[in-house]
Amino acid sequence: MDLNKEQKEAVQHKEGPCMVLAPPGSGKTLIVTRRIQYLLEACNVPSQQILVITFTRYAAREMQERFEKLICGEKMNVTFGTFHSVFYGILRDTYGIGGTNLLSEKDSMDILKDAAGQALEDSGARRGEDEDFWRELKQEVGVVKNSLYRLQDFHSGRLSQGEFSRVFRQYEARKKACRKFDFDDMLVQCYALFRKYPDILRKWQERFRYILIDEFQDINRVQYEVIRMMALPQNNLFVVGDDDQSIYGFRGARPELMLNMKQDYPDIRIIFLTYNYRSTEYIVGAASRVIFHNESRYFKRVRSFKGRGEAVHVQELLDEADEARYVTSEIQKRLDTGKEAGEIAVLYRAGLQARLVSELLSERRIPFEMREHIPNFYEHFVVRDMLSYMRIASGDRSRELFLGIANRPVRYLSRACFDSRKVLFEDIRKFYEDKEWMQDIIDQFEADIKMLENMAPYAQIQYIQKGIGYNAFLKSYAKEHQIPYEGLKQVLTELEERCRSFRRYEDFAEHIHTYTEELAEQEKMRRNQRARQRDKVQLMTMHAAKGLEFDTVFLIHANEGDIPYQKAESPEEIEEERRMFYVAMTRAREELLVSYNSEKNGSSVKLSRFVEELWGGSK
Repeated sequence: MDLNKEQKEAVQHKEGPCMVLAPPGSGKTLIVTRRIQYLLEACNVPSQQILVITFTRYAAREMQERFEKLICGEKMNVTFGTFHSVFYGILRDTYGIGGTNLLSEKDSMDILKDAAGQALEDSGARRGEDEDFWRELKQEVGVVKNSLYRLQDFHSGRLSQGEFSRVFRQYEARKKACRKFDFDDMLVQCYALFRKYPDILRKWQERFRYILIDEFQDINRVQYEVIRMMALPQNNLFVVGDDDQSIYGFRGARPELMLNMKQDYPDIRIIFLTYNYRSTEYIVGAASRVIFHNESRYFKRVRSFKGRGEAVHVQELLDEADEARYVTSEIQKRLDTGKEAGEIAVLYRAGLQARLVSELLSERRIPFEMREHIPNFYEHFVVRDMLSYMRIASGDRSRELFLGIANRPVRYLSRACFDSRKVLFEDIRKFYEDKEWMQDIIDQFEADIKMLENMAPYAQIQYIQKGIGYNAFLKSYAKEHQIPYEGLKQVLTELEERCRSFRRYEDFAEHIHTYTEELAEQEKMRRNQRARQRDKVQLMTMHAAKGLEFDTVFLIHANEGDIPYQKAESPEEIEEERRMFYVAMTRAREELLVSYNSEKNGSSVKLSRFVEELWGGSK
């Protein structure tokens, strides 16, 4: 491919710092690989002096393969790696550490939970029921390290400042005691090493005289500071990225590091790439109108190289179920015309939003692949309770079913009364024969089960909630566990929608079994890290879609509360949400279809402000 004027200018940059602002589809990988070639062939730079850093192992491997193909497989000693792999190599060279010292994600999470249990005593154990709590707490620990925050300056969203400080210190102490470190420690320890030992820093400065960094908008503070030290004194730092695609704030990525580079490097050369070779004019124009509303950014005027194409389609649907039917139907239309399934993607803000679409694709036998783990909706405890009632009503008298729902709502039934594998109500009555007041409760329990026997699944759920009193149980459960009741009620509403079309429990159970098997297969594929398949529709979050492209993209749940996410409140958070929407839009080559709902759980919901901006809403 011939280079355009701006690309050629970037590739042929000589000495000193340079920043290339590369919007989606502008050929940044091409620029990095061609620049390496230019340094080697035109500038006679020894290959061992070139360091190329990107953010994932996959991206580093792809970059290296593209480079080797460019130079026809000639052997070169250019170093390609991620920040973590490069910093790990430096620590290994200095301290002799090995893989046995590095904690897996699971092991580091286990240590964090133990540390929190010690630091928070009973409160830590209580919060342990919420896996989201632990995931977000682990992210916060990482942000403190990646951003080089002082503990007293960081405000946790999950714990008080005092609690977070105690957990953090206990976590660090436990790792130190067993001579282990986590992935974030590789960055922090390398930073500390270079600050403490100038001679070691000098060794690596002399080793890597030319540093190239891809996806620079994703850099965090500690990575930035280490690279600044390594690039001295020549400052041959060549960075490529797009501040409009910085979407990893939860990992500590800071777009302002890119925006403020001129303060650290007054002589930096800034090159703007202006052509998008991926998407049509309509898609590029719509995406540009959205991102224009962000205040903290470099202004860019991006043009499409592909022509006008089809207008971006925005579709209003009644609710999530209606949206899932619409998306599935539109996908089927494209498959019927010969479109490759692997060139179709469904993108969403959070993994749970894929549940209805994935279920309908499975039901219609449309092959699909999910990039992230999506919890099985039917394994949620609220759904399990409903299904237990349904199974008992269908004649299953298994002990484990009764144990699950005996006191949901409260009936004062002891586990000891279920003393056989098959439960009979007469046996429960005998167990409580000396307690007359319990006989009425047991009679009502049996009567409720009989009422359920001849109902369709939808009616059964309605009766369990209101007639049996499950809603009252859920309210007290939510209060006790300090979680929103509305979220639990929403699970029931979704279950009602999913079972509405089934007349018999047996048919619904068969549907659940098929869907669960499909999810298990998806999880197996995900764990095996198989490459994207051309014969499967792709389902993934906006985060996972970054760096990918498809002919047709469906962008679903474009409602306030979903995108931007309801927890995003500050101007900085809203701007990151808008960048995420922009990234999702620019994954599309030919077709972009955006859908939103007018109702959720029976209440009206608002269209996302980003869709209004797509239409050209005022700034």
